[in-house]
Amino acid sequence: MENVYDLLIIGGGPAGLSAGLYGARGKLKTIILEKQKNGGQIVITHQVDNYPGSIENATGPSLTARMVEQAKSFGCEIERGDVVEFDFSGDIKIVKTAEKEYQAKAVVIATGANPRKMGCPGEAELTGKGVSYCATCDADFFEDFEVFVIGGGDSAIEEAMYLTKFARKVTIVHRRQGFRCAPTAIDKARSNPKIEFLLDTVVEEVKGDGLLESIVFKNKVTGEITEYFADEEDGTFGCFVFIGYVPQTEMFKDVIECDETGYFIASDDTITKIPGVFVAGDCRKKEVRQVVTATSDGAVAAVMAERYIASKFE
Repeated sequence: MENVYDLLIIGGGPAGLSAGLYGARGKLKTIILEKQKNGGQIVITHQVDNYPGSIENATGPSLTARMVEQAKSFGCEIERGDVVEFDFSGDIKIVKTAEKEYQAKAVVIATGANPRKMGCPGEAELTGKGVSYCATCDADFFEDFEVFVIGGGDSAIEEAMYLTKFARKVTIVHRRQGFRCAPTAIDKARSNPKIEFLLDTVVEEVKGDGLLESIVFKNKVTGEITEYFADEEDGTFGCFVFIGYVPQTEMFKDVIECDETGYFIASDDTITKIPGVFVAGDCRKKEVRQVVTATSDGAVAAVMAERYIASKFE
């Protein structure tokens, strides 16, 4: 099995890089396949203050670079490749990209989940510059600023409550009158003096030159268009989008069990029902999705893979 990898990891975000580090350090012949940039969502995160040890130069790209360097230092290979086909039915797993075919004794799928976007003009350009998808990551950048929270589910209300610890005012923007969250949560939000509501409203556009400076709203009932501008002294404000996540699991859902929203079902041991296949990071059904929980998943998956390989092949 000279050309067979011990461990093949699909996805080069924090979970995949952590799995690569643990696999390679455990003397497994390890490779990571990443179709885009290594680092996943943290690549577009300006500051990562809540990852243990990331005090100096704690940007998403710098943290990713250190993770990549560390994994490579133990012999983990990292290649660019978009998986187009796979076969997990045999003892040796087969994974194909458009360019190559890979074989491995065990596979970790760490494909992540992407925040669902508003889909309006200016969103991509101002992501990380006022538009955010993670209150835990970015709330402290908006201390004493005004922020808008887009969404009406449990996550939106919970994150709006969290943001009141930092922002001087939080406005929840929802496309209808009714909310999809627990009634007790919305009652708590309504009783918070820092929270206001803008209902029957959607975001048409976000604008700014380098930083978010204004947001264009449309009332879905009246059709009225209004534009909110940042306070002159502030110069900017926050727009936190919580309208759900899209797990990157579509390719595998016919062979790996998923819940109704598309997340892989696996307990904290990351083991799936397919022997030798493990899932890690934001693509797995879990309560908290942060860099630290993704790296934890990756470490667990690699250790579980190492044990599986030892029992199966040695």
